Amino acid sequence: MSDHVYKKIQLVGSSSTSTDDAIRNAIARASETINNMNWFEVVETRGHIENGQVSHWQVTIEIGFRLND
Repeated sequence: MSDHVYKKIQLVGSSSTSTDDAIRNAIARASETINNMNWFEVVETRGHIENGQVSHWQVTIEIGFRLND
C-alpha cells in the first residue's frame, strides 16, 4: 500500500433553505473541479436575519482530499 498525501481547503456554502443544503451546495460545487474528496468538517455556522426570521444560512466547511499519485 502506498502512502498518500492529503490537502484541506476551506469553503463557505450558502442556502436559503437549511444548513444541510448549504453544506451540500458547497460540496457539489467543489466536486466539479476537485477529485478524490474524502471528508468534510463543519467549522462555522452563521445566518442572515430579516424581519425577525432566518433568511439565509452560511456554513464554513473544510474539505479533505487526496492528492493525485
